[in-house]
Amino acid sequence: MSYFKKISVGIRDSKLSRAQTEILLNDLISVAGDIRKETFDIKTIKTKGDIHNSKRLDQIGGKGLFIKEIEQYIINEMVDVGIHSMKDVPAVDSYDNLEIICWLKREDPREALISNSGHKFFDLPTGSVIGTSSIRRRAQILHLRKDLKIKLLRGNVDTRINKLKENNYDAIILSLAGLKRIGLADRVTEVLDEKHFLPAASQGTVGVQSKCDSNLRDVFRLINNKETEIESLTERRVLKNINANCNSPICVYAKIRDNKISVKCDIFDHDGSKLFSKKIDEEKENYLTMANTLSKNILYEIGQDKINELDELNDFDYTPS
Repeated sequence: MSYFKKISVGIRDSKLSRAQTEILLNDLISVAGDIRKETFDIKTIKTKGDIHNSKRLDQIGGKGLFIKEIEQYIINEMVDVGIHSMKDVPAVDSYDNLEIICWLKREDPREALISNSGHKFFDLPTGSVIGTSSIRRRAQILHLRKDLKIKLLRGNVDTRINKLKENNYDAIILSLAGLKRIGLADRVTEVLDEKHFLPAASQGTVGVQSKCDSNLRDVFRLINNKETEIESLTERRVLKNINANCNSPICVYAKIRDNKISVKCDIFDHDGSKLFSKKIDEEKENYLTMANTLSKNILYEIGQDKINELDELNDFDYTPS
């Protein structure tokens, strides 16, 4: 394949975004003979989620706070493609003329606990302060341990770890994928069991977005990971069908094994009570039908009104009574 045009790439202005972009582009360079590092023009773009890094995401717009500005750059042809953490991309597309043209192989999607004391989650002393910005993680913590304090924690990975070191928190929960990609996996005290902490939809997944008519589709498809694509599309279809987003206490995780795919969904109320839990297995090619079936089960058992209510949470911080 011959490719001479400069490719402009829009990403968030963060250490993790730069690391993910480097991994993805290095993969592309390794398989596309005429593409070199100099082919890419990386543009870091400040997103609303990054600028307002001390406020709760759900209270400053919620959906798409880490991608809207990058999407605008693509629409306005200021960049050719955007590279996103797919967990940040709403399941309902904002623009009909944008699409994900490539899925990087998924990194380990599990959650990671980092604690000052070295204690694992179930060994943390009563009253320990645990930090997160995720409404989903907050509900999972409360489901298991209502004796812990929960305190809002925003900022990039380094900022969050520094706040832990400064003893503002006793422990924090972060994405293991992000820690691995920026070389901080050695900080992890415990990798949390999926049985208790099911990941968010598309956690650990990175996607390349472009205009639908972009001639770069064939270029980036050289490194597309089909299994990751199917898993993420399955998870995102469930969220889309039930009109949910990453600010709700909803976990959806799909996994392909031996040409079969399973998808599990856990849904919590804000007090930590579990509202729904179900796993479905199917042949891999039936992934969208399976996602639709799971969605119907959710809507039948919980109802759309309750799912809509889960978008609202007044007080994030929690102190045991």
